[in-house]
Amino acid sequence: MNTEDQREKPIGVFDSGVGGLTVVAEIIRQLPGENIVYFGDVGRTPYGGRSKEQIIKFTRQDVNFMREHKVKFVVAACNTVSAAALDTVKSDYETEILGVITPGAKAAVGATHNKRVGIIGTVATISSDSYAREIQKLSADIKVFSLACPLFVPLVEEGYIDKEATRLIAEDYLQTLIDVDIDTLVLGCTHYPLLKHVIASVMGKGVKLIDSAEATAHELAEILSHNNLMRPWTSDTSHKYYVSDVPDRFSQVAGQFLGHNIPNITRVDITRY
Repeated sequence: MNTEDQREKPIGVFDSGVGGLTVVAEIIRQLPGENIVYFGDVGRTPYGGRSKEQIIKFTRQDVNFMREHKVKFVVAACNTVSAAALDTVKSDYETEILGVITPGAKAAVGATHNKRVGIIGTVATISSDSYAREIQKLSADIKVFSLACPLFVPLVEEGYIDKEATRLIAEDYLQTLIDVDIDTLVLGCTHYPLLKHVIASVMGKGVKLIDSAEATAHELAEILSHNNLMRPWTSDTSHKYYVSDVPDRFSQVAGQFLGHNIPNITRVDITRY
């Protein structure tokens, strides 16, 4: 297959739920010419409470689904998958797979001046210590402060983006990181970019926020450009959305992530992959 045919293939993005749509939104913004296939495994979300073996099994099914759609690149827009399964699964496939942790860690290392970096994420992501390990692999002299913020995901999914309650919860959570004088904060969950303005106002102007969705789309753009796989911009891009359960609820929440409703969502039986 020639390079031109490869360029026309879509980018596959998958997540355990809807949070990966922040990555889709960033890919659309940074790579407007690309076709996209998105799969949200909402029927089995969250992956965070599952065993490593189960997460690996689900990840293989998600990647197999993407391969059926003949994608040129796979983005695992799920922190749990990126932490628990990618190292194991990557070697099974010729298709390149990019997670969200390494791009976010690289961006944090490049942004910090005082070598004090905060990470916020779900309990599962913070417990995995994956961001801290990746950051210290890149720069051993950086001190990392990790904090689980479990209420942020339900607040986003219920549409509590601009509520006073959300700000009060953010102030309560983030005071710990303000107290240790970080200058960089990684939003280590794909839901958190929707709370970016609240988090930024609580942390203050002296703290740089690292949006892992933004960093992942940026790294994807660099990889595609380097390999001459970037699709030229045209107005006829195709964005297809698939879920493993309850498309109606997915559409409602997805609108918050993408800024517009998704008209056509297809339900699939992911277990057959």
